[in-house]
Amino acid sequence: MKLLPVPENTAGAVALQKMLACRIISRGDLISPGLIAGADVSVNRFGKIGWAAVVVLNYPGLDIEDAVVVEREVTFPYVPGLLSFRELPLIVSAFEKLRIKPDLVIMDGQGIAHPRRLGLAAHLGLVIETPVIGCAKSRLCGEYREPGTIKGDSEPLIYKGETVGTVLRTRDGVRPVFVSPGHRIGINSASKWVLNTCRGYRLPEPIRQAHLAAGRHRIEYNIGNPPVRRT
Repeated sequence: MKLLPVPENTAGAVALQKMLACRIISRGDLISPGLIAGADVSVNRFGKIGWAAVVVLNYPGLDIEDAVVVEREVTFPYVPGLLSFRELPLIVSAFEKLRIKPDLVIMDGQGIAHPRRLGLAAHLGLVIETPVIGCAKSRLCGEYREPGTIKGDSEPLIYKGETVGTVLRTRDGVRPVFVSPGHRIGINSASKWVLNTCRGYRLPEPIRQAHLAAGRHRIEYNIGNPPVRRT
């Protein structure tokens, strides 16, 4: 993994995003990834402690092969559009502890569907030099038409005249997710692998397992460190 510079302030972070976005490769396909990782971060908007989980599953069985959860302090402030500078250090720490290297990562976050084309999934891809897909639960930017109600129905996500992702229905009748390339993968391939890893839930199984793992550790932490009651 290659280390990237840490900005001193939000202005520096914006400038760095614009520079790094030029390095993103938003094309390509994967024929048959044997190991697919899911990554998720659990951190309160105003909290100082965060949890990052990376769970590696085999494909097509989607059985867990490795899992890591890292707990550490977050130092960069919460700023919409700059979340990668707050959460990326946690995620990278988790990837460094994996026993096996995944062929593909599906990240709970934005890829190039970002005002400066560098969401958390795209930023992560540059660091770990692995194909990464962003699969977010909500839209950060862009316009779209509501896709059909059946699993697999989709519509393009358009931002400033460019298709930056796909609004994808992953389960009949549930809200769609927002899929975009992170790095080293194209828009169509990103949607394909999100669908291929869904097993009856709105979120693809790699992200779902990472979300569960990070959430469990956050709950255990809160039980051991209950909030101070003010009177």
